[in-house]
Amino acid sequence: MIAIIDYGAGNLRSVANAIAKLGYQSQITGSPESLADAGAVILPGVGAAADTMENLHRMGLVGPIRALINEGRPFLGVCIGLQILFTGTEEGGWHECLGVVLGLVKRIPPGVKVPHMGWNQVEQKVAHPVFDGIPDRANLYFVHSYYVVPEDTSLVIGETDYGVAMCSMIARGNLVGTQFHPEKSGEVGLKIYDNFIRMARSSGAGVAG
Repeated sequence: MIAIIDYGAGNLRSVANAIAKLGYQSQITGSPESLADAGAVILPGVGAAADTMENLHRMGLVGPIRALINEGRPFLGVCIGLQILFTGTEEGGWHECLGVVLGLVKRIPPGVKVPHMGWNQVEQKVAHPVFDGIPDRANLYFVHSYYVVPEDTSLVIGETDYGVAMCSMIARGNLVGTQFHPEKSGEVGLKIYDNFIRMARSSGAGVAG
């Protein structure tokens, strides 16, 4: 089962529809117990990181999410779901996040329109299974004002130019994060989801097709 974490954000149904289009089963859930049973987990997100963390704390999901990632369960963070993996964010002042990836979330520097909204290229910095069948510098859909800066640059597998070279994808073991929205990115975005799920299945995770 693929769990899509529901913490009160939007766009959950569009993620579930994308997974269903690929022929996989998913469940939208805010239950720690359901996450514990999931073969793979997707944390989508829109809005502010501080609000996201507040909702996750309120629902008792912070500990279970950290545990899933630390034990190597296949986990995909999308947009805010990527940002809150980091140590903390500068959005709205300093806010502590999940801290499973060391690094900061910073505002896009002046000189370009913020938010960064629309299609942009993702340069593949390393070969990775999540890129299987996807051409380098493919266009994907972004909506964000902040971007992640990992302390360990070897985690950066995708980079996007928007006034500054921004990390737009990370990977570490079974953990993957995207700054763009695969569910809004057409066939290429669907392929990102499909590759992640294939990774999960090859790792031995119980993901039903």
